[in-house]
Amino acid sequence: MALGLKYKNQEHIFDEKTVDGVPYLSYPILESTGMVKHGFSTRLGGVSTGHCATMNISTTRGDDPKAVEENRRRIAKAIGVKTEDLTYTNQTHTTNVAVVEAKDRGSRFMETDGMVTNVPGICLVTFYADCVPLFFVDPVHRAIGLSHSGWRGTVNKMGKVTVELMQKEYGTDPSQVVAAIGPSICRDCYEVSEDVIEEFRAGFDEALWPDLFCRKENGKYQLDLWRANQAVLAEAGVCKENTAVTNLCTHCNPEILFSHRSTGTARGNLSAFLALV
Repeated sequence: MALGLKYKNQEHIFDEKTVDGVPYLSYPILESTGMVKHGFSTRLGGVSTGHCATMNISTTRGDDPKAVEENRRRIAKAIGVKTEDLTYTNQTHTTNVAVVEAKDRGSRFMETDGMVTNVPGICLVTFYADCVPLFFVDPVHRAIGLSHSGWRGTVNKMGKVTVELMQKEYGTDPSQVVAAIGPSICRDCYEVSEDVIEEFRAGFDEALWPDLFCRKENGKYQLDLWRANQAVLAEAGVCKENTAVTNLCTHCNPEILFSHRSTGTARGNLSAFLALV
């Protein structure tokens, strides 16, 4: 079914899929590797009510645990993974990335914003409501990474940290990585203050500043997390032609995607899923 999402341009970054009434987004660029099951959830297709309606699998949003359990069953079935293989982060806007081994299947990593693994079947799961999902697939060494990057994670180069850990653990060559920057808040919707921009000035080359942010008459700035994360991945050695950059804004689609800027803390979370087959 067509979800009615508003994209920023007509580029084909996502496929909209629905299985048994549960919609999710997938990336053709990741599908093309032939070695992962993956997806990005929407607000639709679940059983949660109230501010978490309807597809929320996070246990940190005040949702009914029975609804979360049923939602997990539904989304796992839709994507084609097992509920018991879902392995989670408890995100705190760090650049901490966990190495997930077979013994960690189904667990939750505390104070962790990213995970990497080379264990088939384990499904990495991270949570979002405007921040940036980062997907990584190493098709040569059969390894994957999935990371959460808000403005703090972005300015501290979360994408690069994740790729470097894949290099260390699995021998990943960044130039062979297939990557995707996921649905998150767009530049037009993301207003930030001077103190945030000062950190971006310190963290990124001055030549990039016009692409990353612009000052407004009210003294605030519009910040482009999509372009910033693309620059981080390029710095890490990921090739532009191997990177899919989102054209879908969470804040522009509040009826279909959870957005912190739209509803504050009264919301569920979107989820990203990535598993080796």
